[in-house]
Amino acid sequence: MSAPVDAYARLVRQGPGAALARRLGAPRPTALRRWEAGADLLTGPALVLGIGAAPLAADVSRWLAAAGARLADAEAATDDRFGAVVLDASAVRTTADLAAVREPLAPAFRRLAANGRVLVLGALVADTTTVEAAAVQQALEGLVRTLGKEARAGATVNLLRVGEGAGEALRGPLEFLASARSAFVSGQVLEVGPARGGDAARASAGPRTAVVTGAAQGIGAAVAEVLARSGTHVVCVDLAAQGEQLARVANRVGGSALHLDITAASAPAALAEHLLRRHGGADVVVHNAGITRDRSFVNLDEAGWASVLEVNLRAPLRLTEGLLAREGALRPQARVVQLSSINGIAGAKGQANYAASKAGVIGMVRALDARLAASGGAASAVAPGFVETAMTARMPLLPREVGRRASSLQQGGLPVDVAEAVAFLAGPAAAGISGQVLRVCGQNLLGA
Repeated sequence: MSAPVDAYARLVRQGPGAALARRLGAPRPTALRRWEAGADLLTGPALVLGIGAAPLAADVSRWLAAAGARLADAEAATDDRFGAVVLDASAVRTTADLAAVREPLAPAFRRLAANGRVLVLGALVADTTTVEAAAVQQALEGLVRTLGKEARAGATVNLLRVGEGAGEALRGPLEFLASARSAFVSGQVLEVGPARGGDAARASAGPRTAVVTGAAQGIGAAVAEVLARSGTHVVCVDLAAQGEQLARVANRVGGSALHLDITAASAPAALAEHLLRRHGGADVVVHNAGITRDRSFVNLDEAGWASVLEVNLRAPLRLTEGLLAREGALRPQARVVQLSSINGIAGAKGQANYAASKAGVIGMVRALDARLAASGGAASAVAPGFVETAMTARMPLLPREVGRRASSLQQGGLPVDVAEAVAFLAGPAAAGISGQVLRVCGQNLLGA
């Protein structure tokens, strides 16, 4: 079943529909700019601003220029709209420093281009040494989340908290959040520390291998496609009943198909054996497979409760333990990326089982990350909001429309939006990010 088309968004983007929406004050979601081969990093010049010492600004300017961005002068007499505005507020330590943020940022924010990007760079609150410094650094989060809700025309606003010694590890997250790959990521906070393994630009000795469960359709298929874009061999995993569809995905991405019931007792050993025998281990594991069995908690029977926990939480736990237990099944510096959900953060009526399983995934990631750190690896999670999939196509019209509009970007995301975030967290560009949850939700109005 194909994903639904957002007919309303198409209607209000041009012509009489746009005029009517303007007159009524109705939402007018902008068509989001997504990754295209050979496209420029930004839609216009990048403006880099700093408050106080701004120790990161020079490196940021250099990295953006190296990525092909044209750097703008805030004082130049021009009508250019900025493709990105980056504010280095990492040295902000007093309320006076915080007050100084408004003067350069407000006029730059006003000149942001459609699908533009605002990135605020802060310090880790844990790295501050005074109560006031901790307070003003935390205040940046409130600023960013508010600007994300005030941004227009597909623009996004995010915060990168940069730890001491992060160095080059900041470059990858900066470029990801500045690019079209982060089209549906807004109002989010990521912490960047030193690169695990000591090299933010690490490359595997030979082609990387990734495992993606639930790869036959939807988000799983999109993840396989985006991972394959970088030359990664993708082992596409799904049930035998999905064999034909799974084969199509595997062939399309130049990967291989593996029929596996991830809930079977034999699944962990079978997956480890397959990876060792056919690929010499895996660099990336993406736990994407999941199910829903929606009913109110008091009407939820034992089977509906247990089946969702089994597929969404217990299977990833068992598969990961199986790979860790088999020497070589996970290569050094391996990355594990879990699919959580905004409903695991905020809860959802009629989804007690699903929300519990997806919240459990977040706990799994945080604990697993510490175990993987010894070999330079990491675990992270992606929490999608409303995404246009075959599952949302089955929703009644009114709840589907509410889901689409209940975000700062006023539209649903696409499977590729989730896939871009997964591929980012699975790759060397995220060498300084670990144990975190990245929401891909267009800054959904539910949750934090």
